[in-house]
Amino acid sequence: MSPTRLPDDNGATMTQAPTPSADTVRALVRSLLDDGKGGKETRQGGGPEVRPATAGAEPATWWVGTRHVLRLAPDREATLRQRRELRLRDLVRPHVPVTVPASVAHGEWAPGLTYTLDTKVPGGSGEEHDVSAVGETDLAGLLAGLREVPLRQAEGIGVPRTAPRSLEALRRSAARTAEGLAAADEFDAARLNQLTAAAAAQLAAQPGSMVLTHHALTGGHLVVSADGRVRGVLGWADAAVGDPAEDIAGLALAVGSPAAVRAATLAGYGARPCLRGLWLARCDSVARLAEALTGRDTARLTPARTQLRHAWEPILLERVSDLRDTDDAL
Repeated sequence: MSPTRLPDDNGATMTQAPTPSADTVRALVRSLLDDGKGGKETRQGGGPEVRPATAGAEPATWWVGTRHVLRLAPDREATLRQRRELRLRDLVRPHVPVTVPASVAHGEWAPGLTYTLDTKVPGGSGEEHDVSAVGETDLAGLLAGLREVPLRQAEGIGVPRTAPRSLEALRRSAARTAEGLAAADEFDAARLNQLTAAAAAQLAAQPGSMVLTHHALTGGHLVVSADGRVRGVLGWADAAVGDPAEDIAGLALAVGSPAAVRAATLAGYGARPCLRGLWLARCDSVARLAEALTGRDTARLTPARTQLRHAWEPILLERVSDLRDTDDAL
């Protein structure tokens, strides 16, 4: 499994990562797992049972038996992110009530490229199961726990700091995009009139509100049991110190605006960040559906339409004019 060295445009050499095949993955996993005498981690004929978790010619994520998942960093940037993610998960785990994946082994699968063999978190995807009322309390615990993670420690292990997005810029872009969706009979562009320029300004991120954010709270990263409990959260590589409304927006797209706002409220967030997250999600949902339609990407169309429907579910407090000075109208 040696990497290939290729000349770049300047005549120097660069390393091309080897293609991870089932045989190479199996050889790596065989050296890591103690269960070498059959059982659920092995296939008939010897060696662990491995299969790609994602479609594609060069999958980076592999299921290993029924209890583990192997993730391979395909390049140097992904390697840096994976190393940071391993440290971050250890930092976050004591603060949140849901399961954060744990690595049972990690190292290099090719020179300079890392892997982590994680214990699989039992449950289904948030794209498959609805989150129950009790599951919303799990999400509230997640949001509250992330707020308690010391930012100095997070930044000390390399978690980047990201500036809050301009809601006014998103509003203007979404308004233009919505016209095309309306022409395609996909969306009523007039719904965006609820977010005026004055409202977007009022919902600007507040100074001193930065927290550790997961920054990728998609349905695929939520592990949900059949009874609607949120059992775990995956995909911590994109975590950032930033605007807490981004995680509220992610939940609105994943589980619906009412559930996201209820969870954020239970976590102690007031009306302003909740409404900011709501409108971030709504503007994002318009942009994502337009991208899927423009690219004629049928695989993305259904998820994009689902996210649009989730984001535009009504909540009790919709109007920015309902905000109070105490910011606790919810």
